[in-house]
Amino acid sequence: MWCGVITLFGQMFHAIKDHGITGRAIKNGLLTLETWDPRDYTTDKYATVDDRPYGGGPGMVMLAQPLREALAQAKFASPGLARVVYVTPGGERFDHAKARKLAQSAQPLIFVAGRYEGIDYRVIEQDIDEQLSIGDYVLSGGELAVMVMIDAITRWIPGALGHELSAVNDTFSEEMAGLLDCPHYTRPACIGTQKVPEVLLTGDHQAIARWRKKQSLGQTWLHRSDILEKLTLDETSQALLAEFQLEYEKN
Repeated sequence: MWCGVITLFGQMFHAIKDHGITGRAIKNGLLTLETWDPRDYTTDKYATVDDRPYGGGPGMVMLAQPLREALAQAKFASPGLARVVYVTPGGERFDHAKARKLAQSAQPLIFVAGRYEGIDYRVIEQDIDEQLSIGDYVLSGGELAVMVMIDAITRWIPGALGHELSAVNDTFSEEMAGLLDCPHYTRPACIGTQKVPEVLLTGDHQAIARWRKKQSLGQTWLHRSDILEKLTLDETSQALLAEFQLEYEKN
């Protein structure tokens, strides 16, 4: 998977280049991540990348010319026809399904990380293929959002995770029917008065799978009831959720 980023702060991407799953994917040749700085393509001695907006108002707007020059270089470096993604709060909501789709397409991606009040709209009109958002809030720049997206996409690259089923079992995956993940435990079995649920120690895979499904339904009900409202649960899932709710009320 190849990803390029147009950013004024390329050094920020060392956070995912050098660490974690993304860092390992880069080391193993599964992910390539390059950055281009619009400042390198300015035409004045001050390396100006922004200017005041027409019509007045606060803040600054990123200039079209340096952005387009940086984009041209990124496209030239891309191993194939790249999809250009502008990261903005006004974009389509980026979610688990979108991350999986982008990873499975294997199409090179170029992310544009805006700053200030955004980028000249003419770049969006002519040079951007898609706009994506990680949430309904404003960040100081698009870099953090781009890193979030690249991390989520990397999890779907074959071989990037330690276990082939890890991404499949993630919260929000299609295989999890959009539910939150169940609680997870590891050694020791007892920490003070806190004990690992007995069913997880039995080795009974069918019982464990039933417990995990019930917990996923319950955790979704407790923390993201809006997700349940969008799902049509089968009879088994309804019974498991009712069982969880009864146990929760007793506790």
